[in-house]
Formats: sequence, structure tokens, C-alpha cells
Amino acid sequence: MATLHVRDIPEKLYDRVRKLAASRNRSLSAEVITLLDQAVLDEERRCTHVKAMASIRANLWTPPPNAPDSVTMLREDRAR
Repeated sequence: MATLHVRDIPEKLYDRVRKLAASRNRSLSAEVITLLDQAVLDEERRCTHVKAMASIRANLWTPPPNAPDSVTMLREDRAR
């Protein structure tokens, strides 16, 4: 397993993570690994969603030029 050393962690952040680990009955290292794993998964999901939304936007249907708008078409249909 790889080792990761992190320096210059703000004291308040360190205390928050330490308290969170204690409340979950985990070691500080286990809690940091869990939080890091969740953060990476969240970022991967966000990137996937962004790509999916970009694909949807790129493939939106657009009416042909000079096509009547839907309000006009509904009014014509109701007038029959």
C-alpha cells in the first residue's frame, strides 16, 4: 500500500477530522482514507454528470428555420 504524507494541515481542520474519526470509532488514518475516497468518488460523479449534461445540451432538438412556434400551431389546431 502506498504512503501519503500531508504537511501544513490547518489546526482547525486537523481537529475536525480527529473528532470525526473519534465519533466513528476509527483511527485518524482510516478516517482520512475514507474521506479522501469519498471526495474522489464525488468528483468523478460530478465530472460524469457534467459530461452527460454537455452531451444532452449538444444534442437538443432545434426546430427547422421558418417553422411556426408551438403557440401558433396550437391556436390553429383549436380553431379547426
